[in-house]
Amino acid sequence: MNESISWFMAVLKKYSDFEGRARRKEYWNFMLIYALIIIPLGFIDILTGTMVLEIGIGFLSGIFMLYTLCPMIAVTARRLHDINRSGWWQLINLMPMIGFIVMLAFTVKDSDADKNEYGENPKIDKT
Repeated sequence: MNESISWFMAVLKKYSDFEGRARRKEYWNFMLIYALIIIPLGFIDILTGTMVLEIGIGFLSGIFMLYTLCPMIAVTARRLHDINRSGWWQLINLMPMIGFIVMLAFTVKDSDADKNEYGENPKIDKT
């Protein structure tokens, strides 16, 4: 769990870095910690009455979502770069259901083994 938090914090530090590549481990550890934070915040919003049920967002969860919006877009763009796709592919999420399935397939796909147009493979140890 400590390693996952380290990955989460590393992504937050690179909140505006849309270049380069992010391996699956970086992306999915960020998503794990994100979920472990957003779910309890949603429950707190429900208990305190700050949840707007029509849109499914409360005050605390909304603040957290705004805080992590840019890092999430950036890490997803770098994850797509890792499989040699443009970060603009994130726009496919605007298509209900199909977009989710396509993005899920992209984010679980293994990295390009070699260097691609977005940089070196982050899995390769450079030491």
